[in-house]
Amino acid sequence: MKKDFELMVEQAGADATPLLSSNVDRRRFVQGTAMLGATAALGFGSSNAWAASDFREPKVLTGTEFNLSVTRQPINITGRKSWANAINGGVPGPVLRWRQGDVVNIHLKNEMPDLTGFHWHGIILPNDMDGVPGLEFPGIEPGGSYHYRFPVLQSGTYWYHSHMGYQEQKGAYGALIIDPDGEDHIQSDREHIIVLSDWMDGDPKVVASNFKQDSGYYNFKKRTLETDIADIKKNGLGATIAERFRWSKMRMDPTGLQAPSGIIYTYLVNGFPPTANWTGLFRPGERVRLRIINASAATYFDVRIPGLKMSVVHVHGNNVVPVEVDEFRIGVAETYDVIVEPTEDKAYTLFAQDLARTGYARATLTPRPGLVAPVPMMDDRPMRGMADMGMTMMMPDQVDASDKKRSRLGGFDGKSAIDIVEDKSLLVGHLPTQKRPPEAKAKPGIEQQFVAKMLIDRKGSPGSGLNHLGRRVLTKNDLRSVNPSIDSREPTRELILRLTGNMYRFIWGFNGKKFTEVGPIDVKLGERFRLTMINDTMMSHPIHLHGMWMELENGQGDHRPYLHTINVQPAETISMLVTPVATGQWPLHCHILYHFEAGMFRTIRVLPAETVI
Repeated sequence: MKKDFELMVEQAGADATPLLSSNVDRRRFVQGTAMLGATAALGFGSSNAWAASDFREPKVLTGTEFNLSVTRQPINITGRKSWANAINGGVPGPVLRWRQGDVVNIHLKNEMPDLTGFHWHGIILPNDMDGVPGLEFPGIEPGGSYHYRFPVLQSGTYWYHSHMGYQEQKGAYGALIIDPDGEDHIQSDREHIIVLSDWMDGDPKVVASNFKQDSGYYNFKKRTLETDIADIKKNGLGATIAERFRWSKMRMDPTGLQAPSGIIYTYLVNGFPPTANWTGLFRPGERVRLRIINASAATYFDVRIPGLKMSVVHVHGNNVVPVEVDEFRIGVAETYDVIVEPTEDKAYTLFAQDLARTGYARATLTPRPGLVAPVPMMDDRPMRGMADMGMTMMMPDQVDASDKKRSRLGGFDGKSAIDIVEDKSLLVGHLPTQKRPPEAKAKPGIEQQFVAKMLIDRKGSPGSGLNHLGRRVLTKNDLRSVNPSIDSREPTRELILRLTGNMYRFIWGFNGKKFTEVGPIDVKLGERFRLTMINDTMMSHPIHLHGMWMELENGQGDHRPYLHTINVQPAETISMLVTPVATGQWPLHCHILYHFEAGMFRTIRVLPAETVI
C-alpha cells in the first residue's frame, strides 16, 4: 500500500499539484527534518476556556515533529462542570501548521479509557495513516500510542479529529493549516482561524439512545395549534389536513431540520461560547483572511458578518475563483476561507446561526480592544414542505419551503414527476446516455421511509431558510476551481448511492442498508468513475469521502471544484467525478456523527489497477 502511494507521488510529480494543492507551480517532493516548532501564541491551554475573552489565538504547533496526547479531563465551558476529550489540554486542540513538501511525524498518545484514532480530514495519504480504527489501522489502545508519518502533498485549510465513537463530540478536534511551499496565491495582511463547533455538557451516548427511543426527542419547536390555525387560514382546511396526513404517514416533522440542536448545544468559536465572545484584531484597510472550519458533530451554520462583504476564495483546501457574498452555509466538516476588508474604525460581529435557528456562535472582529458590535437577531425558523421533499410537481427554483411565491406547476416542461425520474436527461448534470437508475423503482422499506418522486438539482439553491432574505448567499454553482482538473478523462462507469433513513427508528444508511449489512464498493486504482448520490431523506447529509477528491459536476467544465465533503439536500441528486490515488479501504459516510454511528457508512475499496472487477 505504501508502495502504491509512493509510486503515485513519483509518477504524478508536478502534474498532481492542481489536484492536491492550491498552487499551479511545479513542486518537488521534499523530505523535511525540522524539529517541533515553538508555539506562535498561547491560549486554550486551560480547561476554563469560557472564563475570559482576549485576543489570543489557539496554540499553534509548527515543524515536522508533533507530540499530541488526548486526555479525558474536567472542563467548564458553559458555567457547568463537565468533561472533555482534550488534546494537549485544550478544546479545541492545538493548530497544526504544516508545510507542503515536508514529511510530518505525529506521535499520538491515547490517555483516554477508550480506543481512539485520529483522522486528518481532507488529506491525501497512505491508507494506514488515515486513522479509522477497524480498517487498515488497528486503533490506539488506552495507554498506547501511534506514529503517523506521511508526506504532505497539498496546502490549504483542513482539520483533524477523532474517528472513534462519539469522541469528536466532546472536544477531540483541531485545526490543520498547510502552507504552500512557494508563494500563497491568496494574499492577505492578516489571518484568523475560526473553528466552529457544537458543545454539549452531557454524554453523547445518552443523546444517541434518546434518538433511538424518540427521533423527535430534542425537537422542541414542533408545529402547534396556533400554526395549524394559521395554515388553515392561508391554505384552507382540506389542504392543511392533507398536508398533515402526508407528514404523519412519513412519520416525520417538517420542523425536524437538525438534531440535536441549540436545545442542548452551546455553539463555540475557538472554544468560546457566545457570552465569552472570542475576539480577533484587524487594522482598517487590511485584507483579513478568515479560515473558517466547521468542526461540529451535527450542526450546519449560516455564517455572515453584518456590514462586511465576504469574498470566498478557498474551499476544502483548494483555491476557487473569488465569489463575493453576504452569507454562506457551511456544512459539518467543511472549510471555507474568506477575505474581508474592513475599512471603518469599528467592530463587526461574525454571526453563525444554526440551521434550525435554535442558537448561534458569535465572535468579534475589532480594530482595538473594548469595541463590541451588535449581535443580530436570528432569522425565522425554516420549515420544509412537500416540495422540499420531492413529493410535489414543482420546479427546482420553487422547492424551498421559505419561498412565498409558490404555484402549482406540472414539472419540467409540463412533464410528470414519474417522467422526470424515468428520464435522467432532464436532470442537470446527468448525461442522456446514462442507464435508467435503479432508484426509479425503489419503494420505502423498513430502513427507508420514502422515495422522493421528483429528483431535484439544488446546486443553485442556497438551502432551506436562506431564500428571499435580501442577502447574497453562496451556492454550489458559484464554485469554480482556479486550476483545471488534472484528469480530463470521461468516467468509465457510474456508482449510484441513495441516501436512505428511517427517522422513526433512527436508522440511516445507503441504498436502504446499514454498514453492517453490506460489503465494500470495489473500484480500481486510477479508475475514473462518476459517483451519484440521491437523497431520499428529509435531512441534509454532509457526505465525506476519505483518501480522494470529489470533483463536483456543477457546470464549470474542467474547472470543477475539488471537494472532500458534499452537502446533499433532501430530494437532491448530485454527481461527482472521482479518481482514486491510493489503494485500501476508504470510508464514505455522513459526517453528522449520529447518522454515521447509526449506519450511514460505507467503504470504497481501491484495488490495484490490474485487478479484474
